Amino acid sequence: LARGWNESTDGPRPDVWSPASRSWVEILRVHRVGGDRSDLIPTSLPSLIQSPLIIAMPRPMAEALGWPDKAIGWHDILALARDAHGWARYGHPEWGPFRLGKTNPTVSTSGLHALLDTYYAATELTADLTAADVRRPEVVQFVKDIEQSVEHYGNTAATFMQNLGTADAAGDAMGYMSAIAVEEKQLFDYNRQTARKTPLAAIYPSEGTLVADHPYVVLRASWVDETKQRAAALFLAYLEAPQRQERFRAEGFRDQDGRGGPDLTQRWGVLPAGPVTVLPAPSAETLAAVEASWREVRKRARVLMVLDTSGSMSGEKLELMKRGASAGLELFLDDDELAVWSFGTGRENVAAMGPVGPRRTELNRAISGLIAAGGTRLYDTTREAVKEIAASVDPHRISAVVVLTDGVNTNGNSDLEALLRDLRAATLETRVRTFTIAYGTDADRSILQRIAEATRGASYDASNPASIETVFEEVIGNF
Repeated sequence: LARGWNESTDGPRPDVWSPASRSWVEILRVHRVGGDRSDLIPTSLPSLIQSPLIIAMPRPMAEALGWPDKAIGWHDILALARDAHGWARYGHPEWGPFRLGKTNPTVSTSGLHALLDTYYAATELTADLTAADVRRPEVVQFVKDIEQSVEHYGNTAATFMQNLGTADAAGDAMGYMSAIAVEEKQLFDYNRQTARKTPLAAIYPSEGTLVADHPYVVLRASWVDETKQRAAALFLAYLEAPQRQERFRAEGFRDQDGRGGPDLTQRWGVLPAGPVTVLPAPSAETLAAVEASWREVRKRARVLMVLDTSGSMSGEKLELMKRGASAGLELFLDDDELAVWSFGTGRENVAAMGPVGPRRTELNRAISGLIAAGGTRLYDTTREAVKEIAASVDPHRISAVVVLTDGVNTNGNSDLEALLRDLRAATLETRVRTFTIAYGTDADRSILQRIAEATRGASYDASNPASIETVFEEVIGNF
């Protein structure tokens, strides 16, 4: 919508758009007007359903902070995150430091709302947040300090919830994350799944929070003629009818007026009243300033990229991977740190760990020079990569390993269970995450999923080699 709709690549043109939040509507307005194109957004933006942004915590942690009786906010989170003693501040040294999980605000509503929430909290405003407020040094520092507690980012909250469920099943929910910024609906769904040993509690930030209000946007486009406008109005009336609103409420959403259903109760970790203060989506100008600030405030990364150059990668697959990896380099900030390894029958250190900015040309040249040959020494190389990063963790950076392969382990140690045990042991204290990419149709996605899960990372599917640039973009969105 921002760049102009192309039916040959984007599919049929939409008549109605319903993003999760009107914040995206304002961001679209910025990009459309900024790109000297007509405004697609109508004056009327009715809300279909609602779900507020919450800070989801394992219930014992939330209760240690005073939930459900005490108002808890981002200032409390920041004080805990800054405290070198971590949860010992509340009498629980066994919980370690405070660890926050949140999604990438450039692609995720919960990530965008969490970032906006912290800007509002830093200014102590509940409305009229301006671009000038966003740029104030003390405000930027507040947001940076919150981001420093982030364990890693992600494109969707589902990755965090899945990893949390795995940790909970192993009796270690509180060892995974202290808190995850998600929508209330996601916490509701998580808690209602069977056999949760440690359910989550919803903290509604005391400074106020944004709400995913699911606006119904009938696009002001040339192809949305009067007939389509009438159809859109009829469908809106259908969705707004009491019986449909009741269905939404039964599924854990709030209705257009913020009222929850009969199951949206403390039993399932939520407070029926919801947030005390609902924050408005800022102006388009302010959202543009928040967008621009992201590269400055986000936590920096320290990443080891491990690329398969076995013989099966020869030809177009290797060239597409090189192109995708080079495109991925552009997503790192200048002061992010990156190293590159390749592996076939053996392992090669392609580029040593160091800042990306001064070495972009060098890194691109090194990647473009990769040659495919040999077998696939997957398990040993993965083990060595994780140990390499774990041995020199920087607490001020997100530490991660990215492993791309198009096949299965054919060389070196072949004991998968031993590898998984080693990965769990190496990352227990250091928190190094492994993100795997199954490249092409011959990669064993189930094994790569297990490798990622052993370090509570995530696995990505690039079975279509042509999708590798997009997949690299998704993976690097974690950092």
